[in-house]
Amino acid sequence: MTDIAGLTVHARRRLQQRAIPPMMLDYLDRFGTAERCGGSERIFFDKASRRRLAKHMGGDAALRSVERWLGIYAVVGDNGNIVTVGHRTRRHRLS
Repeated sequence: MTDIAGLTVHARRRLQQRAIPPMMLDYLDRFGTAERCGGSERIFFDKASRRRLAKHMGGDAALRSVERWLGIYAVVGDNGNIVTVGHRTRRHRLS
């Protein structure tokens, strides 16, 4: 996957504006599904990645504690820096 250590200034602002906890970026990095989009990579939670996260957290009951953030995504540039983060409002199409 990608290293989430590098956040652009834009990404830091978006995290704060969109009330996304930084731990969710770690979960995205470890359990999310990545797809190529343009000159970058988009990471998000699909059904399989939600299952992996639930298993890591100890089941569906624990997953409910982060349920409100399971619709987030991160765009990661080829240099490994997170460019932006947001809440998915529509389905991402596979390239």
